[in-house]
Amino acid sequence: MTPSNPVVSPLRRDALGPLKDREEVARRLLEASARHSFDPDTELDWNAPPEDGKWFWPPELLSLYDTPLWRTMSEEQRIELSRHEAASLASLGIWFELILMQLLVRHIYDKPLTSSHVRYALTEIADECRHSKMFARLIERGGAPAYPVTPLHHNLARILKTVSTTPGSFACTLLGEEILDYMQRLTFPDERVQPLVRGVTRIHVVEEARHVRYAREELRRQMVSCPRWEAGLTRLSCGEAARVFSVAFVNPAVYTNVGLDRREAVAQVRASGHRREVMQTGAKRLTDFLDDIGVMRGAGRRLWRASGLLA
Repeated sequence: MTPSNPVVSPLRRDALGPLKDREEVARRLLEASARHSFDPDTELDWNAPPEDGKWFWPPELLSLYDTPLWRTMSEEQRIELSRHEAASLASLGIWFELILMQLLVRHIYDKPLTSSHVRYALTEIADECRHSKMFARLIERGGAPAYPVTPLHHNLARILKTVSTTPGSFACTLLGEEILDYMQRLTFPDERVQPLVRGVTRIHVVEEARHVRYAREELRRQMVSCPRWEAGLTRLSCGEAARVFSVAFVNPAVYTNVGLDRREAVAQVRASGHRREVMQTGAKRLTDFLDDIGVMRGAGRRLWRASGLLA
């Protein structure tokens, strides 16, 4: 006998709204974009010289903070490390945004072209174009080199862009956005940090908040409606992306470029309880969300634990 009032799980009840819910979210995000979008070329003072004694990234967020090696470094060397790590993170940000733009274009390719959902995706792509140019300009102004990811990770991402499921694309998008967002929210109000870095992170935080909302809403819908095989592949690809992300987060070449022993620095970062806590705290809002919608299961969850991003 079919019950007259079948029980529906909270996840399914929240996500199984009509398509007009997707359109309503997109319209609100478009309105927010119209109110709070920035042109970094005119919004920021790119000609101002760096201020003496100021950091390029908060010291507590640097990979070597509170390690034995950190305690042997001079203040000048620590600030120099912050300059190179900021360049490394900006380089990583560009890599992620190039991936994200391609995944978004794939997502909307067969969607109704006049829908608000597609229009917001195009708006987000335009945002990401500005962000990538902004990060590249920040690297150039900071005077440190760009730090591309390794050829292995570069080509793994090429595979991801080809085979990723739709929910997998949005899960990986959130992975790239939310941990950096956590760090940037601590950076832009920090008066110890260079004004230009604070300005860049402020713009990115404001605009990325919309991108995170868009990705979360779509991922929640997709995880309810996608076939079982696609949900399983999403869990695995997301876990593998977390593992790669944790390794690629800081390019080890930064240690060589500030006069440190690269092998020793990498070993101390891996052993650092402080660093592990920073990364897990930065990922917690995301991992809680992914757990809630059913992404953090099975082998995928084990990959997240292996990445060090999940306690």
